[in-house]
Amino acid sequence: MSKKIAIDVVTRVEGHGKVTIHLDEKGAVKDAFFHIVEFRGFERFIQGHPYWEAPLLVQRLCGICPVSHHLAAAKAIDQIVGLDPGDLSTVADKLRRLLHYGQVFQSHALHFFYLASPDLLFGLDAPPEKRNVVAVAMADKELARKGILMRKFGQEIIKAIAGKRIHGIAAVPGGVHKTFFPYERDYFLEDNDTPDVDTMIKWSLEMVQFIKAYHEKNRVWLDTFASYPSGHLGLVTDDGGLELYDGKMRAIDSVGNTRLNDIHNDEYINYFQEGVERWSYMKFPYLKKLGMKEGWNRVGPLARLNVCDYISTPLANKELQEFKSYWNGKPNNSTMHSHWARLIETLHCAELMKDLLIDESILGNDLLREGVRRPEGIGIIEAPRGTLIHHYKVDDKGMITKCNLIVSTTHNNEAMNRAVRWVAKNVLDKQPEITEGMLNQVEIAIRAFDPCLSCATHAIGKMPLKVSVFDHQDKLLHERIKSS
Repeated sequence: MSKKIAIDVVTRVEGHGKVTIHLDEKGAVKDAFFHIVEFRGFERFIQGHPYWEAPLLVQRLCGICPVSHHLAAAKAIDQIVGLDPGDLSTVADKLRRLLHYGQVFQSHALHFFYLASPDLLFGLDAPPEKRNVVAVAMADKELARKGILMRKFGQEIIKAIAGKRIHGIAAVPGGVHKTFFPYERDYFLEDNDTPDVDTMIKWSLEMVQFIKAYHEKNRVWLDTFASYPSGHLGLVTDDGGLELYDGKMRAIDSVGNTRLNDIHNDEYINYFQEGVERWSYMKFPYLKKLGMKEGWNRVGPLARLNVCDYISTPLANKELQEFKSYWNGKPNNSTMHSHWARLIETLHCAELMKDLLIDESILGNDLLREGVRRPEGIGIIEAPRGTLIHHYKVDDKGMITKCNLIVSTTHNNEAMNRAVRWVAKNVLDKQPEITEGMLNQVEIAIRAFDPCLSCATHAIGKMPLKVSVFDHQDKLLHERIKSS
């Protein structure tokens, strides 16, 4: 007889999903799947809208990373009005970058302090009621305070440029719609109700030291948990540096061999394809030449630090070199090291924001450029969760006829499924009963990717979250559910 117990499953991520685990005749784990069963159809209903509405519309995909969608769409629409990234004015480029770095900074702070830190602070077997930011604040008030204020700083950057913390408007075809005023800039250079940017750099560095100390004490499980060979994909500068806003696409395999050699954004369609599976609404992107089975890649902080050669800001670059030396310069395939990589990027964004805030040219009024209309535009950016691709085609009236979005979590689809299978085979295999602690490890593996499932599937409303275990005859043995 089947057994059903209500618990929280796949918590502390953006969106909803379920996990099914299948056993063989001997009771061992045969396979496991991470199902995303929401459906939005966003790529379809944006068709018929004028191209200039795209940067505003697509950010409604998500309340966590709307800026990333806003800017990726804006970069694509720039091409439709005849402009490539280097064609924008210096002011517009710098304001968009400041907006982007503020977004990555606040999103990374949100993930680490609110979503991931309960696992790290309280352990794998902590009860559900303790795995939240309130418990973090009770256990380490100063850590929680810094996390809250760091996220607030990034959100205030967004508000100053886009008008609102969520779903604001900054980018317009060919540039940005307003300048950055001195009083807005000075707010971030002075201590007030939000600490200044120098404090953000200081705290970000402290968080990197925190995670390194945590690794020293917990290296065995952090090195091995959900660790498996994978490809890695991210954007780099022309000379191989980490690039979050506008770069070339580079991919390497699990040992460091080049799989994609710094291709231009406009060429992505020649190298990538998307597969489908009947058990998920989320697609599976892969490199065409390697096929769906071998051509998948991780994206996000871990992948970005693996593919880049250096970081342009000094403090973050020093930490990158230490990060790379951990595996003697070889790619890091340890899923739990994503948190370490994420905090190095947080430090990098804090340094970048300061560089832009003290740059007087960012206060200029040269905001817009014009070009010759084109029928197609592609915008690629590094969202907090990884490489984000927006691709639009328009007719001669400027109406969108085609929209294709390959979001970060979609790139990570196969990687997350591999992580779930690793936990199933190494933690749940042949266990007589699924405990809360075991299921929490399934969530921890998924959570390390900071997935945004709402972005990735393009359903309004909520669904039950389930982990189900089936025997070799597809008979339900165990099921734990969180109802909507």
